[in-house]
Amino acid sequence: MGSGILPFDAPLSEYERRAEELVEMRGAGKPLDMVEAQLVVATNHCFRDWTALAEYAGAVGDVDSAVYRFESAVEAVVNGDAAGLRGMLSADPGLVYARSTRVTPFDPPVHRCTLLHYLGSNGVEGYRQRTPSNAVEMATILLQAGAEPNSLAWLYGGACTTLSLLVSSTPPADAGLQIPLAKVLIDFGACVDCYGEGKWTSPVRTALVFGFKDTAEYLVERGAPVVTIVEAAGLGRLEETRAMLGGASGLERHQALAVSALLGRTAVTRLLLEAGEDPSRFNPDGFHAHSTPLHQAALAGDMETTKLLVEHGARLELRDKVYESTPQGWAEWNDETEVAVYLREKGSSR
Repeated sequence: MGSGILPFDAPLSEYERRAEELVEMRGAGKPLDMVEAQLVVATNHCFRDWTALAEYAGAVGDVDSAVYRFESAVEAVVNGDAAGLRGMLSADPGLVYARSTRVTPFDPPVHRCTLLHYLGSNGVEGYRQRTPSNAVEMATILLQAGAEPNSLAWLYGGACTTLSLLVSSTPPADAGLQIPLAKVLIDFGACVDCYGEGKWTSPVRTALVFGFKDTAEYLVERGAPVVTIVEAAGLGRLEETRAMLGGASGLERHQALAVSALLGRTAVTRLLLEAGEDPSRFNPDGFHAHSTPLHQAALAGDMETTKLLVEHGARLELRDKVYESTPQGWAEWNDETEVAVYLREKGSSR
C-alpha cells in the first residue's frame, strides 16, 4: 500500500486506490470492506468522512477554484516558500483573508483557519503542524499583506487566535521560533489579554499549561496580565500567589496547584499544599485532567516537587485516566530513573 499523505491536489482516484489497497490487504485481523477502508483513508488525511474528502477533491481539482488557491497558499506557508507565497498574494490579495473549507474529524468540524493560523502549527491537519525555519518571515509576509493577527479559528471546542495556538504548540518551540513568532504577532497587534472562546483564551495561561515557561514570561513582558492566582502560581511568583490565595476560588486554587506542580514551582506548590490543597486530586479540566500533580512532576523528572507531593500524602497508586499508569510508570516511560526509583522505594508500583 502507498505510504504517507497524498499531495493536497491529488484526484479522488488516488484516494480510491488507497482504499482499494486496504481492502485487498490480508492480515491477522478482519479485512476491511470498502466503506470502512474509505473512512480510514479519509481520517488519515484529516477529513471527517469519505463524503467530505470527495467534495474537497472535486473542488481542489479545479485550479481556478478558491479552494485550490487557498490550499496552494497553505502549502507555501507550511513549507516556508516565501517567494511562492508572495507571488500568490500578489496575484490574489484576498487570499490573506481566505479560510479553510475542509470538513475534519475535529471539534468543530470546520476550523476555518486563515493562512496565518497555520503558522501556529496547531489544531489544523496533523501533517501540516510544522514550523519552517523562515516562519517569522512567512508571518511577516502575511501580516504586511493585511492578515488580521486577532482573527479567530474554530478549534478545540472554542475559538482561537494564532497566538493562542502558537504558545501551546511544540513544533515552533522545538524550532526555537515560538518567542520570535509571538514577537512579530504582538508587534502587529496580536492581543496578549484574553481573547476568543473556550479554554485557550489567555495566551499566558495557555503557555503555562503546556509547559512553555519562557514564552509565558515573554508574554508578561509584552503586557499579558497576571490576573489570577493561576498565572501567578505558574510563573512561580510566590508572594503574589500568597497575596491572592485568600480571594481565590476553589477552582482557581485547584488550577494553581496543577500548574505549579507541572512547572516545578516547588515553593508555590508547598504554599498551596500547606493551604489545604489535595495532592491526590486529579487535575482540573484544561490542566491535563487525566493526571494528578504527581504524574506531571514524575514525568518531568522533578525530584524536589515529587518528594514534596509525596511528603504531603500524594497517593502513589493512582493511575491516569488515559494510559492507566501510575506516576512511577510515567517516570519510567520518560527515562526519569531517579524519580522512578524513589517512587518505587516509597511503595509505588507500575
